[in-house]
Amino acid sequence: MSPLMMQQMSLARCASVLGVLGALSSVGCSKTYIPNTDVEDTSENRKVVLFCEGYRRAVEEKDVGQLLKLASDRYYEDGGNTNVEDDIDYGGLKDYLTSSFLKTKTVRYEIRYRKVTFTEKKEIYIDYTYAASYRLPGVKNDEWRHAVADNRLVLVPVDDTYKIVSGM
Repeated sequence: MSPLMMQQMSLARCASVLGVLGALSSVGCSKTYIPNTDVEDTSENRKVVLFCEGYRRAVEEKDVGQLLKLASDRYYEDGGNTNVEDDIDYGGLKDYLTSSFLKTKTVRYEIRYRKVTFTEKKEIYIDYTYAASYRLPGVKNDEWRHAVADNRLVLVPVDDTYKIVSGM
């Protein structure tokens, strides 16, 4: 066998080995995601998503007591603007949930979790897209309304669970 042929066979073997190593490394580095989310499947992320699913179910069931239990007494929402008149704290949240929210006849609330971020400030950001359909009493008949939007829940750890400090 000529030296050139030996060198070509050696290069072919190297290429095969590199191809196998490349395939194995991509498998070793691939991420798995919590089903029906865009969130990496880790134990911390699963715990957060499960908590948020409890929140989602409480919204659909119009369980005001549960929603208030999930909210922190430090709850504060600035309405996404500089107008302080639409800001809401825990007391305002309680007022809203026990009045306007209870007038809603039916709620369907779906969440697609996009990202979970643990911050240095010990807050957890849950970025998600929601699709809400709800029935409100109307003049003629019940009126269906629909909304699709992005939102962020902000949680803080409390004992072995979390509390929502904004985003409801």
